Amino acid sequence: MSGSSMFVPPRRLRRGAALTLVLGSVLVTGGVSGIWQDDTREHVSVRADAVAGTAGEGPDEAAVAEAAAAAMAAGESGTDAAEEVVSRSGDRWSAVYSAGEYQGLRQSLDGWYVGVGIWVRHDAEGRIEVARALPGSPADRAGIRPGDGLRAIDGEKTGGQPVTEVVALLRGDDRGAGEGSSVELDLERGDRHWRETLTRTRLAAESVTVRTAADGTTLIEVRSFTKGSGEEVVRAVRKVRDGAGVLLDLRGNPGGLVGEAVTAASAFLDGGLVATYDVHGEQRALHAEEGGAGSGVPLVVLVDGGTMSSAELLAGALQDRGRAVVVGTETFGKGSVQMPEELPDGSVAELTVGHYRTPSGRSVDGEGITPDLVAREGAEERARTVLTGLAGGS
Repeated sequence: MSGSSMFVPPRRLRRGAALTLVLGSVLVTGGVSGIWQDDTREHVSVRADAVAGTAGEGPDEAAVAEAAAAAMAAGESGTDAAEEVVSRSGDRWSAVYSAGEYQGLRQSLDGWYVGVGIWVRHDAEGRIEVARALPGSPADRAGIRPGDGLRAIDGEKTGGQPVTEVVALLRGDDRGAGEGSSVELDLERGDRHWRETLTRTRLAAESVTVRTAADGTTLIEVRSFTKGSGEEVVRAVRKVRDGAGVLLDLRGNPGGLVGEAVTAASAFLDGGLVATYDVHGEQRALHAEEGGAGSGVPLVVLVDGGTMSSAELLAGALQDRGRAVVVGTETFGKGSVQMPEELPDGSVAELTVGHYRTPSGRSVDGEGITPDLVAREGAEERARTVLTGLAGGS
């Protein structure tokens, strides 16, 4: 589903979009909708001259940590002080998470989250409505359906709130609500108005969906790169019928684990470079594994303005390597690298430390990936036509 996202920023961060691309034991990239009209899964005092880090990077790690420590020593919030430093840096990708919020983010990247199974979005009038109810979830069992208006959550009106704020209310982030907690929704459908009390539960992220069309084409939709999603793509490609093609749908994919995106790339590439990146100026590279099961499979990749971070990395790699025709609209353009820094109060600051590039050396950050075939309407139909041509000529 285009536009879905589980990477949700803390409610305190109101900068329109917040993202994580973490380089630690695993490489992570991610994003949240909120600066375009897409739907989101419930599923993220210092001197001014001490704020900015190295050119092209985010706030200085030492300045953030020192501000947090000084605030705590004065009996104030270290997290709030760290957020002030991050905010003054002007880097919209750096963010500060409480320990609980960061744990929730990590759980989402592990392929699960605690919630009621609702995707939400703004309707044409800017009101919050349900975009999807996860099959089998508490919301689905209660009969909540796409298009239902969501007017209030636990008595707090949703009107005028960003999608990410509504998501935080659904998940109970500010209340520390976990599995088994209740949430009351004020809903409407046409002339019907009602309230529904749901119990939050642990839900699978369902990041990859695979379908086979009547003509044998395999459609692989990747909503985000969570743990195991890259291997799911590999397994799907191994089952592609001889002579058939693959339509890889990355629309609305906000990113996720970079390692999973590289694994997905390995399904279509026979080794070689996937991307390069730098951390504090040190250059590094990511490579696909050799012997990709689908290295000869006709391939078309669908992208749009909601395609971000590791999803852009994958699309750019397949485009640069001549392995796919990219169809759709220009991608978001998020190619900066963040690393997590634990603060004295247990919160976590994710700060920009570098950027990544496609195999040909193209910068993604602020640029995005330009499709080979721009299609603002009927993109999937156009993509199928292109794929038919590729398969026929293979």
